[in-house]
Amino acid sequence: MAYANDCDSPAAVPATLKILVAGGFGAGKTTFVSAVSEIEPLSTEELLSDLGAADDPLYGVEAKSTTTVALDFGRITLDERHVLYLFGTPGQHRFWFLWEEMCAGALGAVVLADTRRLADCFPAVDFFERRGIAFVLAVNEFDEGHRYAPDEVREAVGLGPDVPVLRCDARLTSSGTGALAALVRHLLCLSNESGEPP
Repeated sequence: MAYANDCDSPAAVPATLKILVAGGFGAGKTTFVSAVSEIEPLSTEELLSDLGAADDPLYGVEAKSTTTVALDFGRITLDERHVLYLFGTPGQHRFWFLWEEMCAGALGAVVLADTRRLADCFPAVDFFERRGIAFVLAVNEFDEGHRYAPDEVREAVGLGPDVPVLRCDARLTSSGTGALAALVRHLLCLSNESGEPP
């Protein structure tokens, strides 16, 4: 994956970068990590059961049969010095306690939004905003979902102009790496503005 520093000034980038992939239940986090990882991703997918039906409403994602119960993990080598480690968070409310541990040492996040259930991305956006962790919002374009312009989604979610909002298809490697490149550029821009490394 190639990326460019849009801010026109060099910034020291750590050899390894921890990135979170977050979002609501069924937003495509496991698919995203699987599509971009250069290794066989570690996944903690389990079958949905009738017992969890009350906690995991399937409106908009009725065909979903599995769910992440801990995390997804993948890796991407950018070059001989730089590696991204990807940690996909669980989407259900009852597993949010894991997010606090997972965000330790994270430089940024890709928050996946599903326009069929847009409100489900609000907790992830709020989580990263409250902790000052930079993120981009990637609108995962499901086949049956309505297509909204990034500015429409930005307004609906209540994001300021400094947070990148982009379209994404979590199934496609090129689309996922494009979202990650946008996050890296965002981190570099923030680093250059603050004068500190990301």
